[in-house]
Formats: sequence, structure tokens, C-alpha cells
Amino acid sequence: MRDAPDDALRMWAAAASESRPLAAHLGVARLRLANKKAAKAAGPGPEMASVEDHDLGRHLTARIYRPRLARLPVLVYLHGGGFVLGDLDTHDRLARRIAHHADVTVMAVDYRRAPEFRAPAAIDDAVRAMRWADAMLGLVGGDDRAGIGIAGDSAGGLLAAMTALRLRDDAHAGKGDPAGHLLLMTPLIDLTLTSPSIRQKGHGWGIEQEDLKWYVDQWVPERPRRDDPAVNPLYASLAGLPPSFVVTAEHDPLRDDGLWLAQRLRAAGVPCEHLHYDALVHGFLQLDQASPACARAGDEALRRYGSFLRQAFDLEEN
Repeated sequence: MRDAPDDALRMWAAAASESRPLAAHLGVARLRLANKKAAKAAGPGPEMASVEDHDLGRHLTARIYRPRLARLPVLVYLHGGGFVLGDLDTHDRLARRIAHHADVTVMAVDYRRAPEFRAPAAIDDAVRAMRWADAMLGLVGGDDRAGIGIAGDSAGGLLAAMTALRLRDDAHAGKGDPAGHLLLMTPLIDLTLTSPSIRQKGHGWGIEQEDLKWYVDQWVPERPRRDDPAVNPLYASLAGLPPSFVVTAEHDPLRDDGLWLAQRLRAAGVPCEHLHYDALVHGFLQLDQASPACARAGDEALRRYGSFLRQAFDLEEN
């Protein structure tokens, strides 16, 4: 999709790249504090019919957003943040926007973060959350015809893809249901960080190549593990994954991760819609207040996902 970058987006990208210290220099505690402050400054997202926090047991919590009190598809959401940052509050606005524009019930998961918890702890938490959502579908008024979907942005996209793969394998072994659908928004997919777009867009576009390396170091410090299919979906068989919707952006260092994944999903026979935005940046779905172009594109992408989901499962448009 073509949408020229507005002046606000150019200014944001330049400021983010030139004035922000590298993640390694700030350290985990200061990064998390800055992330929380930025999220708070963004303000609230769309109003919901209900928002409820739930304790899933064993120190795992989730927040359920219902845009309206009707039977809607359920989407478990894993926030971005390089495996290190983010929680239910920092990504509350995006969770609300997903629920509102896609017209789905969203269950955001507060998974364990690195470096305190390395891989695969976050994937384990996501699998537990999916099982809980499946068992409690009636509690959230979910529409079971589409199964339980899973979504993620940035690093959350990798977690979502790995969770879908784990659930596929479990289902083949007779241990529960697979994921029903998959939404990946400007996702990190390949932990080896070797794509051309990382070299081409790794400076000056809001997220730096050195920062990406640091975040991956926190989650999988052992370099030989980074092409292991247990943590890297690009090296796994993708056959049997559910209908998938992938969103990428031209000036995203992770652009090629999403492009490659969409190509491999289609080659594996997985129904996949790939929505690419020229002139936009990594994480643009969280930049709706910073840039009109990002706001338009984000709203459109989420509406398109809602339509894709309903067409894939022959659900009526409400």
C-alpha cells in the first residue's frame, strides 16, 4: 500500500535514531522506565464495552478487551518490546485498537521477559495462555467457529509464530487444539538478523541494528541456538499453520523477516494475506498519534485483518 511519509513521521524517525542512546548503554531498568513513560504519554485507546484482568495461575496474567458484548473471534495478543520491554499497560492502547478496528475480543498476555527469563519462557507462557483462552471461551463470549487466534507485533510476532508452531505440533500429538488464525505486525522472525533490510534500514529509521542485536542477546545469548527451529520460525516447517495475516513496512529493518515469512507460508500451502506499506517504519501501528500516515495505515491494516478473518471462517460481517 502506498502512503507517503508525512513530516511528523520523518521527524519522529530522525529524533528516535539520533537522540536515543543505544539500548546497551541505557540498560534494562532505564529502558523499561522510558518505555512506560512513552506509553503513558500516548494516552488511552478506544473505549471498550469491558476490560478485565485475569490471573491465569503460576504468575501469568492477562487482560481481556471486549469491544462490544457480542460473540466475537478471540485473539491472544503478545506485545512487542524486543523480548525485554512491554507489559499490559505499555501496549494497552494497541490492544484496544486491535479489538476496535478488527472487531475481535483481544486477550493481551503479560509473558515473562528477558533477560530475567530467557527463551523459551515467553513461548511457554503464550501456550498456557492459549490453552486458558480455549478452556474459558464462554467466559469472554468468544465465537468458537474461528478457534483461538494469536497475534504479535515486533518480537511478539516471533513469539506468536512460535506459539502457533508449538500448538500445531501438540495438536498432531493429540494434545489440544491448534491456533485458529495468526496476525503478525512488522514482526521479528529471524534471530540471526542477517536479512538485507537490517543492513539497509538499520540506522535512521527509529530502531537501530545494534539495538536489535542487543535485544536478541538478552533472549537467546547463545548464538548457535539462533537458527534452532525451537526459537526461530524461519527455520521450521510452516506446513499446517492456520490462516495468517502479515503486515510489513518499507523502512523497517525487519521488513524482510515479514516478507520471507509470508512467502514461506504461501509456499507451505497456508492461506496468507500480506499487507505491505511503502514509506512507513517499524512499529507504525503504535505511532498513530505521532503520524497521520501511521494512523491511517494502522486503522486500515486492522480492519483488513478483521475482514480476512471473517472471510477465512465464513463468519458474518457485523
